Amino acid sequence: MAEIPNDLLYTQDHEYVKGSDVDVVAVGITDFAQGELGDIVYVELPKVGAKFGEHDVFGTIEAVKAVSELFAPVAGEAVEVNERLDKAPSLVNSDPYGDGWMIKVRLSDQSARDRLMSADAYKAHVGQ
Repeated sequence: MAEIPNDLLYTQDHEYVKGSDVDVVAVGITDFAQGELGDIVYVELPKVGAKFGEHDVFGTIEAVKAVSELFAPVAGEAVEVNERLDKAPSLVNSDPYGDGWMIKVRLSDQSARDRLMSADAYKAHVGQ
């Protein structure tokens, strides 16, 4: 059973947002998503300063058996990128909510959080 922390917000595309009361949030993929993908071998992320809208593709993640697009759960600007994933993409598998975060985004629309799912809603979405 996948870990789904109660203090995060989630998308139907299996990304999470960490940071409920701040302008800058961490974004990554959920434990459920990494489990479905299998062993992560490569992650392509945007450069700091990249801007994107809600649901825009912000990168790709490659596993042994598939390549998937990463969708921005919120609109904003990338203010930090997890460069550790260049050399250790498996951090997404071993610690998706900690060391496996992908980007930090400065929100351009604070109300974006209202359109994301709670942990309970995400659990229902993935059938847990």
